Amino acid sequence: MLLSQVFVLAGLLVLSADAPPLAAAPAVPSAAAIDAEVERAMAATGAKGLAVAVVENGRVVHVKSYGVRNAAGDPLQANTIMYGASLTKAVFATTVMQLVDEGVLKLDVPIERYLPKPLPAYAEPEVEDRYARWSDLAGDERWRKLTPRILLTHSPGFANFGFLEPDGKLRFHFEPGARYAYSGDGFILLQFVLERGLGLDLGREMQARVFDRFGMRNTSMIWRDEFRANLADGWDMKGKIEPHDERSRVRAAGSMDTTIEDFARFAAAFARGEGLSAAARAEIVRPQLPITTRTQFPTLQPELPVAERRADLAAGLGVITFTGPQGRAFEKGGHNDTTGNSWICIEARRSCVVLLSNDVRAEAAFPGLVRFILGETGVPYEWTKSL
Repeated sequence: MLLSQVFVLAGLLVLSADAPPLAAAPAVPSAAAIDAEVERAMAATGAKGLAVAVVENGRVVHVKSYGVRNAAGDPLQANTIMYGASLTKAVFATTVMQLVDEGVLKLDVPIERYLPKPLPAYAEPEVEDRYARWSDLAGDERWRKLTPRILLTHSPGFANFGFLEPDGKLRFHFEPGARYAYSGDGFILLQFVLERGLGLDLGREMQARVFDRFGMRNTSMIWRDEFRANLADGWDMKGKIEPHDERSRVRAAGSMDTTIEDFARFAAAFARGEGLSAAARAEIVRPQLPITTRTQFPTLQPELPVAERRADLAAGLGVITFTGPQGRAFEKGGHNDTTGNSWICIEARRSCVVLLSNDVRAEAAFPGLVRFILGETGVPYEWTKSL
């Protein structure tokens, strides 16, 4: 039996035997109440812009943007283009699971089976410029143990990105699949497998399979010139504004531009289970691998003693799963110096909150806003923050 299967079985036994009764789901606040709470949060944090969507029972019940999108003071709107950051990873995982549904890809087949030549042999400049320097792994056969499941659960053994290593070289820090350590390069590697191994164009696949399918008209994995007319710039922690990055390459780890109304459509469709078989959707939000560190970043910090770990916290496929007062839930964040995003869903209610901000200072208000809208959820905010 696989380690992930043992973990899931143990977790289910604990939940069924010892879990307290689920808390009653609170009513979603009125639009006016949400407006007032968001305005208070923005005033308290100094955030310039914030967009909020609420999904209840698989349906979008609130979508609104607040504040401004640039230094000129133009309003942030529901169709303003915002940076999706690492929310991209959850959408990518959904795309991958569609391929699994179709039998094109298998989660536990080593990636070497899909590649025409050994991974470290891809040393041509075009590959190293677009993806990562896989040739750095030459001489370490552990790359042959990598599978799509390992890459989607942030457990390949890589740092977040190889270029962040002291010498700039990609390397293994532990056995693939042994533990969770956030790795954007793991997602980029799976993109490489799809594109070089299976001959797919990831940008086109995500456009057709997700964005077009769910009516996400203003969402793309690559920059589109028409975005410029209604685009959100960003503010950093010091209140300095930074122009929106016009990303010219598809990156599974985080190149998606989107809007609050578009991502609300995706969140609602996912909550309803659309676009995937029931088994594939369940696999995304299933606890796959226990999370064993105090916080998510830095990525390669020491594991905690077992007694100090949060037992319900685990990696799904492109998301993080946990159990709170209202039962099983999942979350995915997205962050850079000027972006703060969060997507949180309660499975039993099919209810979600999506928060997109073009001002990273807004993140300080996320716990209170989610609690106000969904009630107490148990989101692992202490873990998601950096040390």
